[in-house]
Order: sequence, then C-alpha cells, then structure tokens
Amino acid sequence: MSETTVLATGLRFPEGPIAMPDGSIILVEIARGTLSRVSDGEISVIADLGGGPNGAAMGPEDWCYVCNNGGFNWIETPSGRILPGEEPDNYSGGRIERVNLVTGVVEVLYTHCNGQPLRGPNDLVFDRTGGFWFTDHGKTRARERDRTGVFYAAADGSYIEEAIFPMEGPNGIGLSPAEDELYVAETPTGRLWAYELAGPGRLSGERRDKADGGRLVQGRPGYYLFDSLAVDAQGNVCVATIMDGGITILKPGGGAAEHVPTEDILTTNICFGGEGLQTAFITLSSTGQLISMPWETPGLALNFLNK
Repeated sequence: MSETTVLATGLRFPEGPIAMPDGSIILVEIARGTLSRVSDGEISVIADLGGGPNGAAMGPEDWCYVCNNGGFNWIETPSGRILPGEEPDNYSGGRIERVNLVTGVVEVLYTHCNGQPLRGPNDLVFDRTGGFWFTDHGKTRARERDRTGVFYAAADGSYIEEAIFPMEGPNGIGLSPAEDELYVAETPTGRLWAYELAGPGRLSGERRDKADGGRLVQGRPGYYLFDSLAVDAQGNVCVATIMDGGITILKPGGGAAEHVPTEDILTTNICFGGEGLQTAFITLSSTGQLISMPWETPGLALNFLNK
C-alpha cells in the first residue's frame, strides 16, 4: 500500500469526497445526515440534510449536488465500526438535493421520475453540458429489495429520465475523458459496465454484452463488492472496493485490473485533487476516516470543479 496520510477521523460514515480548489475536502457523513467540510483536520457542517446523503458533486453556479438515499438502520460492531443496514423505520425517501455553498440554501430537485419514487440515489457525475447522470441503489428490507437503475437529469430540476433499467444495485458512476462512455459499478455483482453514449444523456442503443447496451469491463478474480468510483486522466476507472478493502483500477481500453489495498473493508469512494490532480482522497467509511495518498496517474479534471 502506498504511504497514506490520515486527514480526518471521527467522521460518521463518510462518502462522496470532493477535493476543493482551496485544499479542503467536502464530503457527506451518511450516518450524521450532513454535508460536511474537512479542512486542516477540522470537520465542520455545511448543511444538515437528514436522511442519508450519499454521493456528492459540484455542479453549475456553486451548487453542490447530493444524492440522498433516505437513510439506513445502522449497525455498530464490538470494535466500534459502523455499518449500513436495511431501510429504517424513519426512511425519509430518496431524493436529489443541492446546496449553494455561497448562500447555504438547500433545495430538493427530484423525488420521483415519471411517477416512480426514487428509492436510494447513490452517486452522480456531471457532463460538460451541465446535465448529470445518477444511480439509484435502492433499499433493502427483511425479505425484499428494490429494482432500480440509472437516470439522467437537468441541473435546474426541469427534466429527469430513467435511462437504464434494471440493474443490480447500481452504485458508482463516471464518464470517460471524451464523455463517449458512461461507467456504472454494480455493488452485489462486483462488475463495472460501460455504456456507449451518442451524446449528452443519450445511450447509443448499440447492443454489447447486455441487451441494454452494457459492455463488461474486465475485472479481477475473488469475492468483492464495488462502491463508488473516479476516472483518471488516462481513462482508467478507479473503483472503491468492499470486502477486500481498497481501490480496484479497471481499464476499459484493455489490460489487467490492479488493486491498491487500504485498511478498511468498507472503502467507499475516491476523488482526485492537489497539485496536478495526483493526490487520491479516499473515504474509509466503517472506521470514519478520510485519507490521502499519492497517485501515479493524475485524476481526470471534473466539470464545474477543476476547470
């Protein structure tokens, strides 16, 4: 494992890191229900959103967009780790929210798509036109779980469409450097799917490995689950990996997968920042830590953040 630096401890299941230009890291604390900021080791709350704020991304006009999954039942282990469980009795519904980092205003943009409620929005990515793709991971109950998919939406709350359905617990999502492919990680299958795009918000319709157009990106052997992801400047997809905690580096253009281990089986997300975007910021969720480590390949510059 590369040399790591612990930037913060005591976070309540951190996810969705965003490396800001001022050197701070914005992230969500799912179990705390907040959008928070880590700066010089200090944690401050930007907005109390309730439910289960999950993925986060910067969008147009200084808004930070948040996928809110509505909450979990939380399990605390004897060692003090916290783990997400099933849909809670106080489940508040899935939704897409945005927080204006300048004014502090919070808005709910989407709770439904064509009459179907969002169940557990998980992660999102903006394209260069200002639209965004997001996954709905769904919720699990004692004897059932939701069937969910992938959506495309406008940043101003005016348009939402379900683009891919069904998928098995879709989680991390990202775009290729040319924005001609969409990447979606499924948690329970441990698979990464690539979808060819015909333009912003539009799948090509070409059939690949699946009837919905998904092309399977070569993985690696063993048992693991996939969480959220980030794309590097070379087009590699860096997927946070659960069970054998770490970051799995997948190569849509071909080549063997690699694995960078961490010290938490619930390694949930990665983003890039720092000089030349060559620092990886990684959330270790069950132990409540945000860490950083140098990364060999620079990260891909994100729309509305690094440009």
